[in-house]
Amino acid sequence: MLLSLIKILVFVAVVAGLTWGAARLTDVAGGAEIAMAGYEVTLGPLQLVLAIALLALLGWLLFKALGFLLALLRFINGDDTAVSRWFSRSRERRGYKALADGMIALASGEGETAMAKGRRAERYLRRPDLTSILVAQGAELAGDRRTAEGAYRELVQIDRTRFVGIRGLMRQRLAEGDTDTAMKLAKKAFELKPRHTETQDTLLRLQAEAHDWTGARATLDAKRRSGSLPRNVAKRRDAVLALSEARDVMDESLSIEAREKAIEANRLSPDLIPAAVMAARSYLAVGNSRYATRVIRKAWEAEPHPDLAQVFAEIAPEENPQARLDRFSVLIQSRPDHPETRMLEAELMIAAERFNEARRALGDLVETDPTARVLTLMAAIERGRGADDAVVRGWLARALTAPRGPQWVCENCHHLHPHWDPVCSNCHAFDTLAWTRPEEGEPNLPRGTEMLPLIVGGAGRTNGEGTVPAVREAGSTASPLPAQTATPATSGPEEAEIVAPGTAATTPEKTEGEALAEERK
Repeated sequence: MLLSLIKILVFVAVVAGLTWGAARLTDVAGGAEIAMAGYEVTLGPLQLVLAIALLALLGWLLFKALGFLLALLRFINGDDTAVSRWFSRSRERRGYKALADGMIALASGEGETAMAKGRRAERYLRRPDLTSILVAQGAELAGDRRTAEGAYRELVQIDRTRFVGIRGLMRQRLAEGDTDTAMKLAKKAFELKPRHTETQDTLLRLQAEAHDWTGARATLDAKRRSGSLPRNVAKRRDAVLALSEARDVMDESLSIEAREKAIEANRLSPDLIPAAVMAARSYLAVGNSRYATRVIRKAWEAEPHPDLAQVFAEIAPEENPQARLDRFSVLIQSRPDHPETRMLEAELMIAAERFNEARRALGDLVETDPTARVLTLMAAIERGRGADDAVVRGWLARALTAPRGPQWVCENCHHLHPHWDPVCSNCHAFDTLAWTRPEEGEPNLPRGTEMLPLIVGGAGRTNGEGTVPAVREAGSTASPLPAQTATPATSGPEEAEIVAPGTAATTPEKTEGEALAEERK
């Protein structure tokens, strides 16, 4: 309404201006005399202005007529579209100008302007394969999802732009959380352009989230063949998918198929810790301890991990502490300087009541890498040496606030996970979890293996030579100690306490503040 009023006012102003100008020219004296071929014409000021305007109009018409004649000659010479192009040239100029203005508006972040220019360009050009893309992107920028969806549906109807339309609809469904429809659209887009990297990644992620491991492995193979993924990365991710498939099969209690999948995952990527753990347990399930040992040793050489030590202990659950220490020597000797190896050796030494050797096994970890597990080990060592309660509690107080050490961290969003998963639960990225230390300031997730996992929970035990201290910890963990000495830990606050030899584990656990206060006393 306001725009129409402005147009009327402008028109009235222009007419008034022209009228006033004509009146002023009428009042001006003088004029112009034109003599040519025996004819003489005298023109007043107003007539002269009108004559000049008429000559300009005639010149423009002559120029257009010449252009039309040239187009007609090209048409006669065989150019079938010369005349039609001549008539549509002006519309094309206006249409492409509107299209260019719309692209500039889109780049400037002006979604509404981009949509308006796209619609204007469509009126002149009749090219929905160009203008609908501009309208769709402008609508997305402006937050108009309905207009964007309509534009994408128009693109789906055109062969040249079908992939663009499907991809746009897929992204809209992903934003809405409709993963089922998004997966169907991703599969269709993948059929149209199997080498498109973004479509490959999206389809792979959606298939992994839906536990469609067979389809995900087919997508991964296509991604590898297209050259968009290095062979070693593709091999590892194939192992991740095989491992995930094995876990799902195991949940369905199909043990034979689960063992085959787990062993295949370990074969594809021997350094993948969860695959090595599952493969070793698969071998143990059929009594093949030799192959289970070989799997754990190979994975330990690549990356020592508490879960590997736990499974290695399950190979001989009834052995005594000294026999276990001797058997674990193959792991200790393969990576002797790794912090996980040193902590493992110290725990086994504590279990064998060799406390001085346990302290030597820790080395300088107490100074260079004082994690909660290292400090708790020191508390157990000091208790075994017969140190005062204040010393032991001082180590435990430090352990409560110390960093947890390596955890499963997403390399994409740095989210912490209590256990390994093929897909990050926070950013939904595939195969981004790594066993590493979280960034400073990130919260630490509690894990059973953090607070002295290999030491017995409950009261101290005796073996005829002396009493071995025990550690009570939050959360239960499997222990690589002999079965007769391993008792499940009780759930409670996230803290550990060295239990005095010969006493029952019934004393309430002290808080961090109480422990620090007693240490000061």
